[in-house]
Amino acid sequence: MSIERHLSFLDNFIIECDKALKTVAGKPETTARKMPGIDIDEAELTQTEQVLSTRLMRVNHSGEVSAQALYQGQALTAKLPDVKQAMQQAALEENDHLVWCQQRVQFFGGHTSVLNPLWYLGSFAMGAVAGKIGDKWSLGFVAETEKQVVQHLDEHLEQMSPTDLKSRAVLEQMKIDELHHGTIALEAGGAVLPSPVKWGMGLMSKVMTRSSYWF
Repeated sequence: MSIERHLSFLDNFIIECDKALKTVAGKPETTARKMPGIDIDEAELTQTEQVLSTRLMRVNHSGEVSAQALYQGQALTAKLPDVKQAMQQAALEENDHLVWCQQRVQFFGGHTSVLNPLWYLGSFAMGAVAGKIGDKWSLGFVAETEKQVVQHLDEHLEQMSPTDLKSRAVLEQMKIDELHHGTIALEAGGAVLPSPVKWGMGLMSKVMTRSSYWF
């Protein structure tokens, strides 16, 4: 007979710290999916194109750090077990994106954003608050987040060199996954967020993307 263990606050705190360290500086758990574009040959990019791809993939990596923190925060405070499970599965899939973006940044000889710990803490707090307010608002927060992420990915695909097919393959798969996560959140009962909240989320997103582009 199995005995279900109820984790204490300290247990959960240690678990979340471990996840944060793995996300920001370690090797997070993934679904082990093959990296998109792995069978595509590397293109010969100009120095300008390489710099642009590096910066755009660094921004996307930071976005995935924030997404990971958001989902972890929501899973921690979600009230319904199925919602908690959905958040945890989405977080696992976001880790695929995290690793893929990091690999592209490192291939170009770049570095991930030094501001990632800040983005993680802020997003985790927002996710935890959203989950505490209620699952329908938490899911609505996910849906709106994914909507804005897809918009950023479309912008990056427009800016990135058409010859950097490997990076573009990663972004295209990320776009598919983000659309799927947003749809699941809405179908699970996510509420449409008020316009001021959407505006505030968009503003914070701009701050993160512009900062991570350079740092």
